[in-house]
Amino acid sequence: MAKKTTKKGLFVKAIDAVSARDEKAAAEEAAKKAAEAEREAMRESAARRTAEAKLSQSQKRAEAVKEQLSEAEERAKAAERTATEAKLKLAKLEREKKMAEVRAASEERKRQALEAAKVKAAEEAEAAAKVYVVQAGDSLSKIAGKLLGDATRWGEIWEANKEKVKDPNLIHIGQELRIP
Repeated sequence: MAKKTTKKGLFVKAIDAVSARDEKAAAEEAAKKAAEAEREAMRESAARRTAEAKLSQSQKRAEAVKEQLSEAEERAKAAERTATEAKLKLAKLEREKKMAEVRAASEERKRQALEAAKVKAAEEAEAAAKVYVVQAGDSLSKIAGKLLGDATRWGEIWEANKEKVKDPNLIHIGQELRIP
């Protein structure tokens, strides 16, 4: 058989040309879309890498913050222990202060009692020293001269003992007289 060559007609050639042109345009459009899709995929990949990097940084920061929080909690616990120890020391010092105040008050009462005893003893000694027992041959002027250093002060002795001595010229042996 012999090969038959057919010639394409102009209409078929036009259709082939239009089809080829449409196919070329479709191929170009598909290439553009593929390029755009590839660019979009690259953008998405870059965005994904950026997001992953940000996530990694955020995780690192979160870990650092957790570490700082843990350290802060430890410092807070240590500060709380220190505060508790300080409160205990303060309470102890306050107890010691109160005990010292009680001891000081007790010492003050003892001192006052001792002072009062001294005053009383001095008053008693003074009262005892100012009592004179009349001896034989005594008169108010002799007693004033002997004890007060001036016989003319006999009237002071008489004034101090008027309830006992009605007459200044009459005193009795053994009579006790107060000396002013």
